[in-house]
Amino acid sequence: MGLVIPDRQPLRHRRLARARGPVAPAGQLTLKKTEVTNDRSTIYALSSGRPPAAIAVVRVCGPRAGAVLEKLIGRIPKPRQATLARVRDPASGETIDEALALWFPGPHSETGDDMAELQLHGSPAVVAAVFDSLRAIEGCRPAEAGEFTRRAFDNGRLDLTAVEGLADLIAAETPAQRRQAFRQLKGLIGDRAEGWRRQIIAALAMIEARIDFTDEADVPEDLVRPALRAAQELRDEIAGALAGSGRGERLRDGFVVAIAGPPNTGKSTLLNRLAQRDAAIVSAYPGTTRDAIEVHLNLNGYPVTLIDTAGIRPSADPVEQQGIRRARDRVAMADLVLWLTDASADLSADASSHAGNPLDAIVWSLRNKIDLLGDKPCTRSESPSANESEKVFLISGLTGAGMEGLVAALSGAVQTFFSATGTPMVTRARHRGALEETIAALDRAAAHGGLGGEELIAEDLRSAATTLGRLTGRVDVEDLLDVIFREFCIGK
Repeated sequence: MGLVIPDRQPLRHRRLARARGPVAPAGQLTLKKTEVTNDRSTIYALSSGRPPAAIAVVRVCGPRAGAVLEKLIGRIPKPRQATLARVRDPASGETIDEALALWFPGPHSETGDDMAELQLHGSPAVVAAVFDSLRAIEGCRPAEAGEFTRRAFDNGRLDLTAVEGLADLIAAETPAQRRQAFRQLKGLIGDRAEGWRRQIIAALAMIEARIDFTDEADVPEDLVRPALRAAQELRDEIAGALAGSGRGERLRDGFVVAIAGPPNTGKSTLLNRLAQRDAAIVSAYPGTTRDAIEVHLNLNGYPVTLIDTAGIRPSADPVEQQGIRRARDRVAMADLVLWLTDASADLSADASSHAGNPLDAIVWSLRNKIDLLGDKPCTRSESPSANESEKVFLISGLTGAGMEGLVAALSGAVQTFFSATGTPMVTRARHRGALEETIAALDRAAAHGGLGGEELIAEDLRSAATTLGRLTGRVDVEDLLDVIFREFCIGK
């Protein structure tokens, strides 16, 4: 039976059609930016803190933002210049307030749409009166949560990673979180991901040209090897960016320190001492703590989450058993475990010999209640070992003895943890998942390299590019054809 060679022209058309529109796998959403039209409603919201305050900033965004300004202050100010104006109720003409008005015509605004701002006196009555006036203007409505940022994304002013960085910046509680969020807002991962996507598209263009345009004189014969070599170098670069992903995600949520140990060893007292407030109930009765209590701290500029857990011991009480199970789960997920024992207890109660010790975590042994020993010698002295998993501290959560050294050690451990791999690029599980999926697609492409499977290579490279496009929200493959025709001068 002879080999039937399909017609070349239809095959080429199918290739080009496929290149123009990659289809997302079933169940996955391909983000698509909406076009800016004058059909959009004009939205408004208070963009400053809740009144009463010194200043209240009201933002208006949309196609009627200019008309809104004219109705409220009688004119449209010069772009990007603060103008003193009287704000009046359009219906009654009554003066509401004297404020600064600013006008930002699109697309050169934060959202890409026409925008206006009123910087008013921040009383509840002033803000309520301005909102009543805005509500009465046709085509205006209150903004939904995050709608200004959504419009900035739709208009290409922000990509998804920058949107996430903005959210993290607003939620930042420590200097380290603020610095990381600001880097994401300014494109730390978004710009890199877009650059990686362009490199993948360039490699894909070579493969597609090899498949579809071999009859053209300007197309080199061997394009597969350089394309795969470029893809492999890119794969290694992305893997390097993933190396510190755990630290970036931890910086958002906080370095987790679990306080664990047998009942009645002073865990809640230690939590209150470290938090410098009464965050947990302290009782002489064992088993008082039934559920995990979390406290968020700023430790020398880094976020730390302290967790007070239930005492771990054999128990017939079903409620206490549930608390112990939860305690073990939280300890297993901690970055550092402070295992508390009574200073007068023998060494068998140490974390290193307890059945509940999580072997994958760093565990420090804390010998608590040294204030009760009097002249009695401790059973163990503080360890001088540099090994993090062998540290031992003699403390009193009640009096504060030994706490200065413990806090200093905690600060050093947290700083070392976050600075171990330099500036982390990946700060969310979504980022990590997208980059891992991209690496997997590039690995599949490399696996097909020796089999002459140009079509399979092209499909895997296309999948990698689409995944990176989903990471930033800029899924667009029209530039694939631009690369082919520009680089190889097809048809000239």
